[in-house]
Amino acid sequence: MSKTILAVDDSASIRQMVCFTLKGAGYTVVEAEDGEDGLNKAKAGAVNLVLTDQNMPKMDGLTLVKSLRGMPQYAATPILMLTTEAGDAMKAQGKAAGATGWLVKPFDPAKLLEVVKKVLG
Repeated sequence: MSKTILAVDDSASIRQMVCFTLKGAGYTVVEAEDGEDGLNKAKAGAVNLVLTDQNMPKMDGLTLVKSLRGMPQYAATPILMLTTEAGDAMKAQGKAAGATGWLVKPFDPAKLLEVVKKVLG
């Protein structure tokens, strides 16, 4: 059975690139257009990995990470931040919120797959 990844980003073009990359590698992808949508989709069905942007309307990535970490079924699920935010302070906030890793946009598809494969085991 393929692993399911929740891709959360307010940019349709980024979601499209992420989906194309992940689906091409055999993953099932669920898309969400902001943190609120992502949280609702995570509640609706279990996912093996969450890939989220930071700067989004309604709910940002760090708030989504904290919300997911507060749910027993997502306490140990890998959560990767995929964002333009590259500052150490923001990365530290991500780690404190419970993010598993940090990828900076624009992303290299090969690097994305490498990190996804690594965190999914």
